[in-house]
Amino acid sequence: MINININKKLHGVEEDMQLDVILEIEKGDFVALSGKSGSGKTTLLRILAGLETTNGIIHVDNEIWLDTHKCKSIQKREIGFVFQDYALFENMSVLENLLYVKKELKLADHLLEVTELGEFRNRAVTTLSGGQKQRVALCRAMMKRPKILLLDEPLSALDPSMRLKLQNEILALHKEFGTTTIMVSHDPSEIYRLASRVIVLENGKIINDGKPKEVLLRTQGSQKFSFEGELLEIKKVDIIYIAIVAIGQQLVEIVISGDEAKDLKIGDLVNVSTKAFNGNLKKNQTT
Repeated sequence: MINININKKLHGVEEDMQLDVILEIEKGDFVALSGKSGSGKTTLLRILAGLETTNGIIHVDNEIWLDTHKCKSIQKREIGFVFQDYALFENMSVLENLLYVKKELKLADHLLEVTELGEFRNRAVTTLSGGQKQRVALCRAMMKRPKILLLDEPLSALDPSMRLKLQNEILALHKEFGTTTIMVSHDPSEIYRLASRVIVLENGKIINDGKPKEVLLRTQGSQKFSFEGELLEIKKVDIIYIAIVAIGQQLVEIVISGDEAKDLKIGDLVNVSTKAFNGNLKKNQTT
């Protein structure tokens, strides 16, 4: 069990805010932290890891990591941290990166086998692809057999097929080692696939907390699905108006009324939703 009750003043781009979090996380949970950029997600991870100071308490399995009298050192927190930028030792081979953390060859070989990196064990990390480097970073984090694995958007720079592969490997290692995993992610599909719980932060406060389906699935009123996007353009075609909206990495065209067009401006965040579920689901054809 992880008990967190912390408060820290954060300096934002536009204004300061308070990171004010009271939270309990069960041992073995896979928790996703979601929310807009600047809401305090990464800061919360860094506080857990001991990389930033704060006021409050952190107890892990009845052990004090932080209170008014004590702050446990980073090295003693049994944390595995996977950063977005890999943070590998470029002058070392893949295997040397792992053994630097812990001289346990059998564990290193097992982790490399699980992540399909065995044939690269003696390669310099500078010769690896982005996906391979991220797998090395994950293996290195697991070399500590950590109580808590912290993932700060580790897959955001990878292509979809590689993301899916690493998601499967992360989940497999999470289950095998029985870690409590806390991951920052903006990707709904990634959260749904991996997490057992989603915590949404906004301006340093928890505004939603629940199972992925409950938090991510939008079914307000009679609408069947809803997506948030950015309005890029409104164009008039004959007597109708068409809005072009960016949702994730795709653009969609939506027919809107003249009154709706007058109320909107380029750059607005908008919700695209349907009220009558009559969609088509078709498998993409790969070449």
